[in-house]
Parts: sequence; C-alpha cells; structure tokens
Amino acid sequence: MKVQPSAFILEKRPLLLQLRDALCAQFAYASVLAEDTVGRSYRVSRHSVSVGEGDNVRGFVVKVLDGGRYAEYSFNQLEAGSIPGVVDAVRALLAADVRPAGLGASAYAPPEEEPTVFSGATEYEIDPESVEDGDVLARLTALRDKGLAMDEAVLDFVAWTDWQRYTKLFLSRAKDMTQSVMYLTGGVTAAAMQDQQVKQAYLPCSGLGGMELLARMEDNVAPCVQTVLDLTHSESMIPGEYECICDPETTGMIVHEAFGHGVEMDMFVKDRAQAPQFLGKYVASPLVTMHDGACSAQQTATYFFDDEGVLAHDTVVIDKGVLKTGISDLQSALTLGTEPTGNGRRESYARKAYTRMTNTWFEPGTDKLEDMIASVKYGMYLECPSSGMEDPKNWGIQCMVNIAREIKDGKLTGRIFSPVVLTGYVPDLLKSITAMSEAVELSGTGFCGKGHKEWVKVSDGGPCIKATIRLG
Repeated sequence: MKVQPSAFILEKRPLLLQLRDALCAQFAYASVLAEDTVGRSYRVSRHSVSVGEGDNVRGFVVKVLDGGRYAEYSFNQLEAGSIPGVVDAVRALLAADVRPAGLGASAYAPPEEEPTVFSGATEYEIDPESVEDGDVLARLTALRDKGLAMDEAVLDFVAWTDWQRYTKLFLSRAKDMTQSVMYLTGGVTAAAMQDQQVKQAYLPCSGLGGMELLARMEDNVAPCVQTVLDLTHSESMIPGEYECICDPETTGMIVHEAFGHGVEMDMFVKDRAQAPQFLGKYVASPLVTMHDGACSAQQTATYFFDDEGVLAHDTVVIDKGVLKTGISDLQSALTLGTEPTGNGRRESYARKAYTRMTNTWFEPGTDKLEDMIASVKYGMYLECPSSGMEDPKNWGIQCMVNIAREIKDGKLTGRIFSPVVLTGYVPDLLKSITAMSEAVELSGTGFCGKGHKEWVKVSDGGPCIKATIRLG
C-alpha cells in the first residue's frame, strides 16, 4: 500500500498556494515548503519498557530571492489572515543586513526550474498506526526474553524500534510537488561482562515500510548473543597496519566518513575541503565506484525531492577510482555554477538547509567473501562499527569498530580484539582496496550531524572490501 499524504498538509494546501502566489507577486523567486512528520518509538530491556513520541514536527518555511539576496522565514501557524504578515516578515528580513562584520555581499540569480507537478509515496504492508502499543511491546519483549534465555552470561538484552512517516509539499512558480515517506528502524543489543567491563554487541534493522520489518529482527537475536559472548574473550588491539576485510556496515562507515563529508560542496564554497583539488584524479582503487543519492538505493534516506525542491538524484561521486563530482544543495550549486544534486536537507522546517548525504555506498565487485578471507596471510575481519569522524580539509579519518577477528593463513582463528580504532589518510586507504564482494548491503539506523548539530537520517553500506588499514 502507498503511504497516504498528511491530512494536515492537504487541509493547508489552498492557503499554501495563496501564500506562494502572494510571494511570487513580489519577489523574483519564492518557494514554500510544508512538513508534517509523525512517529513513535519503543524500547524493551531487562528492567524497563518505554513508549514515546517520535520527532513529531509540523510547520512551514518560505524562501525568497530579491535583489540578488535570499531570505528564509519559518513558522508553524497558517490561517487565511496570516498571509500578509508572512510576506511582511520576509520583506523585513531582506531589508535587514544581518551579515557578520567583514562578510561581503553575494548576488544570486534565480534558480532555473523545469515545470514539475509530482506526487510520490513509498509503500508499506502493515501501518504502524494500526498496531496497538501493547502488541509492539509484546513482540519486542519476546525478542528480549529469547536473548536473555540463550546464555546466563547475558546481563541484558535490549530490543527497540522506531517508525516515522512524513509528508512534504514544495511549491514555487514552476513546481507543485508532494511526497509521503515512511520508514522503520530497530535493533537488538546484548550486554555481557568481561573483567569488570561491560561488552556490548548490536545488530540493526532498517528500511522503507511499516511494522512488517519487525520480522527481520528475530533473525538477529542469536548472532547478537553469540557476538557478545565472543567479546567476553576479546583482547586489546595490537597497533599496526593490517590486511583487513571489512563487513558491509564497516564499509558503509568508511564510505560515509571517508568521502561523504569531503565531497559536500558547501564545504567547497567555504574552502573547508580538499576534494576540489582532486576532481578528475584517482583517489581510490579502480575497483571503487561510489554513489550518493536519495534515489540511488531504497533505504531510510530515500526521498523523491529534497527540501529545496530538487528532484532526487543518483550521483556517481567516484567512478572506477576517479573523483568525478561532489554533492550539493541549491545554494552551493548557485554559488559554484554547478547543477544541484538533490542533497539540500533540513533537520526540520525551522532549520537551515545544508548539503547532506543520503544513501551513500560502494558498488559491488566480483569477489567471493570466502576467497577474500583465504587470501589474507595475516590480518583482521572488521565488523560492528560504532562511530566515525573525518577531517575534509586534510582527509584524515578516525572510526571506532567493535570487533576485529584475527585471520591467519586465510582462516579465522577465533581470536578477537576489541575495541578497535581505524585511522588513516583517505586516499591511501581507498587506493589500497584490492577486492570487493558480490553483494551490497545498506543500513539506515543512524543519523548524521552537521553545522550546529543538525541531524538528518542517512544510510550507508556496500560490499565487503579488502584493504590495508591502520588499526589501534
């Protein structure tokens, strides 16, 4: 079934059209974005059960261009009599000079827009709003109980899920577009003790759709418990450079941190990225082709158009090792004289649009995982990434990985190291890739922060990769 548009957005649509027309009558360019987001979260552990509202957001933002300057105004109330007040507020913002001292003026031409009328929606099988809270908690409780019963060494077992549904309406002179999207995320976490330290293992679940996705989580219970039991025998990592096989989630973290932030083109405008100097050059192994785009994959960061009314793209950032382009929001594209790539995203209607990643991933290769492991004389199989950072200006990367499994003479020995810090210079790491497996997996349980910690939903992944990586 298709996700139905928000009743609130449909009710306000006539007024939003009036507002669009009033703004277009006075300004060279004007757009209106309306957003209505609802969701719910559930969590069950050994000692607690909780149900909460998701990131419920409802409001509007208008953007206008006049005299070469842009202004934005956000608000959450709209009635027939309030339209003149919104127009006056926008005019006042344009008249005010709010630039920091020493910052010069920038002049922009109106964006070129193709006439577009569009309505799109993702699909689901089981509507989360049709399922009682008690039924969801009962399913999560069953997962918790199964995890706790598997071994007495398990101190706690947590099962959680969140769902979110949003409708967005974008209006301008040329565009009238609506999208309705729903996704679900979830996961299981097992905890056990090693030498007075709590070890944790985590397996995620995410995708477009509704409560039908919960069925996937049951398959994660046993592997999650086994992993945490393995971690109770883990050793401290011996620093050094290793031949490594990365599981798809670790590959995804490398993709996101290594060349995700570094090719966000608002960083080009601010001269905070090294990537512009390497366009058209090899920055990775010829095996590497990297995509980013809301329509490049079906995961939690999928949408039909961005928050500036640009249709979703599938951008090939790296093509067979060569850096081809970056990703951009509308404002950065206007500044740089490039085409926007549909990556202008807001945390909410009340926040600024930045260039943000969406679905970011490496294409698969032709290698079999068992052959990749067999080819390693001595190295590590990396899995369960937890966090990462990148320095786009200097292309340094630092990521945390929960597990490194020792490989010796082409076989996993059973020896485990944890936790593990993965570091390096991005081109060196990516150029060292010598094999990529046949299947791609993306995970979308995480968020990405930027600016003043604006958060948006992202997903990332790829195949298993073989590379030379510094671990510590």
